Amino acid sequence: MKNKFTIIIAYILIFFNSNLLCVEKNSTLKVGLLAPLSGEYKSLGNSLLYSLQLALDEINDENVNIIPRDSGSDDKKKLNKAIREIKSQGANIIIGPINNDEFEEVKKYNNTVFVSLSNINNEFENNIVSIGVSFESQMIALSKFIKKKKRNKTVILLPKNQYTELIEKKLKKLDLKNYKIFKYSSDPKILTGEIEKLTNYSQRKRNLELRKKLYEDKEDEQSKRELKRLDQKYTIGNVNFDSVIIIDFGNNLKSVLTSLVFTDVNQEKVLFTTVNQWFDESIFAENTVKRLFYPSVNYKEFRKYKKRYLKTFKESPSEISILAYDAIGLIYYIWKKKGEINSVNDFIFKEKIKGKIGSFEFNNKMIIQNLKIYKVENNKFIEF
Repeated sequence: MKNKFTIIIAYILIFFNSNLLCVEKNSTLKVGLLAPLSGEYKSLGNSLLYSLQLALDEINDENVNIIPRDSGSDDKKKLNKAIREIKSQGANIIIGPINNDEFEEVKKYNNTVFVSLSNINNEFENNIVSIGVSFESQMIALSKFIKKKKRNKTVILLPKNQYTELIEKKLKKLDLKNYKIFKYSSDPKILTGEIEKLTNYSQRKRNLELRKKLYEDKEDEQSKRELKRLDQKYTIGNVNFDSVIIIDFGNNLKSVLTSLVFTDVNQEKVLFTTVNQWFDESIFAENTVKRLFYPSVNYKEFRKYKKRYLKTFKESPSEISILAYDAIGLIYYIWKKKGEINSVNDFIFKEKIKGKIGSFEFNNKMIIQNLKIYKVENNKFIEF
């Protein structure tokens, strides 16, 4: 226990100005941080802590006191101990938890406000405000983009997993227009067949074979040219949608994109979109797709943040650490504006708040981020 306490104090002394450890006056803003500073996700915890240091350097106010504690990884006992330690230091607002599975545990601290980095729920929940890049924010940005591109037959491709039901509920609440949901398996062997059904691949392939037969026995030059043209095709006929939104990530996303291209979906006619990919350059490896669009945070600010982080700490940050940066900035803004923060209701105000990831809107106990649309093309992320 003594060693653990020493480590925590060392974190503070190394990463934060020593003035932050002074006895606070009424004018001091005390903010706790729940982060996995040990165990499997230690690197993520450290990244969140480093991010707060960068934010504090920019705020440059010695009256802001950060109290970091190790919340462990899926450890309720450690989580509760960390919260009690933070509260014993006089903090009634805490950044964390990062895992939405811990929400039920923190709800019992009803006199404490938790600013979570999770993106599972953008609605205020008891004593929790979540500022992660929410699904709702992403879908609102995508629906506006698709409408601007004059598409009106959208298929939302949704993997069958533990989040399927939740995503369907969120989509129903959003009340989007002109879309249908198609659920698919994450097993690549099953996925291909499912995408073939979605795109009516077999029938479109038969259409091609039937058309080719019309010219196979003809010797005139026009028929030969037409047959040669048909030989360059894989199918004939259009699919019955003009845009797709793929709600997936990593290799699963790549498998879906590959299956769509394999089933000869015309990329000039069908808009390929997906959800926030955090500018993951591994997506460049999926070179079968000419262009892919998705909503995300402000790329220019994100690159600046990464550059400054790398220069300061000689390592790259976790993507979500920029949310911790914005969290302390947001808390500081509200504290300066209102003088204190006592409940989630203090986060309700009319004006937009600009952060590193973009701007936030807080109303009706709901958070919406105003996201930009980016195009992945020729190994680049291009703002639309």
